[in-house]
Amino acid sequence: MNSPSPAFPAIERRVKVCNVAIAGFGTVGSSVAKILCQRNLGGIRLTHVYNRSAARKRSDWLSPDVRWTHDIDEVLSSPDVDLLVEVIGGLSPAEGWIRKALNSGKSVVTANKQLIAHFGTDLLTLATSMNCHLAFGASVAGGIPVISGLQEGLAGDELFKIYGILNGTCNYILSEIEGSGASFSTALAQAQKLGFAEQDPADDVDGIDARAKLAILARVGLRSEVAPDAIACHSIRPIETIDFDYARHLGCTIRQISWALLEGVQLFASVGPALIGQSSPLARVQGSQNLVMSTGKFGGETVFAGHGAGGNATAVAIVSDIIAIARSKRTPDNNLRGERTSHPAVTIDFTARHYLRFKVKDRPGIIASLSSILSRCNINIDSVLQKPGYSKSELPFVISLESCKFSEVQNALREINQLDFLTQPCLHLPVL
Repeated sequence: MNSPSPAFPAIERRVKVCNVAIAGFGTVGSSVAKILCQRNLGGIRLTHVYNRSAARKRSDWLSPDVRWTHDIDEVLSSPDVDLLVEVIGGLSPAEGWIRKALNSGKSVVTANKQLIAHFGTDLLTLATSMNCHLAFGASVAGGIPVISGLQEGLAGDELFKIYGILNGTCNYILSEIEGSGASFSTALAQAQKLGFAEQDPADDVDGIDARAKLAILARVGLRSEVAPDAIACHSIRPIETIDFDYARHLGCTIRQISWALLEGVQLFASVGPALIGQSSPLARVQGSQNLVMSTGKFGGETVFAGHGAGGNATAVAIVSDIIAIARSKRTPDNNLRGERTSHPAVTIDFTARHYLRFKVKDRPGIIASLSSILSRCNINIDSVLQKPGYSKSELPFVISLESCKFSEVQNALREINQLDFLTQPCLHLPVL
């Protein structure tokens, strides 16, 4: 009688040799190399490392058999490379390199969310035509397997809503403002010191990074073709400690929320700071962690959470994609296309409650003036909140609104922001 085969056969029994080249040897690239070297992945072998400063980056802990080069064409033209790991980021030259790799029959694994958000559908079409793979599990939420979860784990459901915290930098900054009472600039400086934020943090704090990730999730999970630029995004820069104080009065906290809701031929989508109920899983996400929630017609709500950034977390997602490709005996389905893919009209004109925070030079009649404008725009006030102890020359207070359309609030604010008693434009946040 033959002995039973093991339930989990070793990887080396399931794959042929897969030679891997890494383009970029920064934080993520070096972490990928360490995992490939330290884990026994059988038929997966690191053969090339490209970096512009290859001589300076060369590491003794890598096998002497690994070839270092500062010439990307040496990697892209090598018949000894089966798979390219692209971790340089940005659109150029990464797009050209990936196209050349795919055209030469090499599979590609990338963490490049901007590239996938803008050109993913086209690149996957190219990969399919060349009978090779393009995987991008690390492009959204780092080490959290949300892409594979949506593609495979929830393939049997019909998803209509995806929302979450997709940028660890913003979540760290907002957590610091909430927890320590720090200003935005102080919290940002701390995030930069710890390596959570770039020296130029605009892509993170202004929502550009999260918007690209949301576009990918909309395509993968909602089968909706979305241009990133079609999704409205708003900065977290105006958020102050006082906003967390008022949010608590409303039973909420503030986080940068990325969300997309598919209703028929419309996709409601937005990225930006929002009030969320303190009972929501999103409210409990602290520091640089990420959380993604999907809602399906049949399966209801599913939550993906964990470390969304950092070299090791992102490297785990990349190596997981490498293993999946090495194990595969066929070209995978095109992850961003398919018969069900739609091209919905993208809008931010959702209906919700709203939070308006004002700073004014105090005088009689301010509430009456604001109420008059809101009334003319068919908007009902829910509550007025004013904490004591602030200077009358720059007095903060909040008006919360009953549910109404985003566009109705924006129409009212165009008139309100012209009023002479305001010391700065009104801060408008949705209550999700």
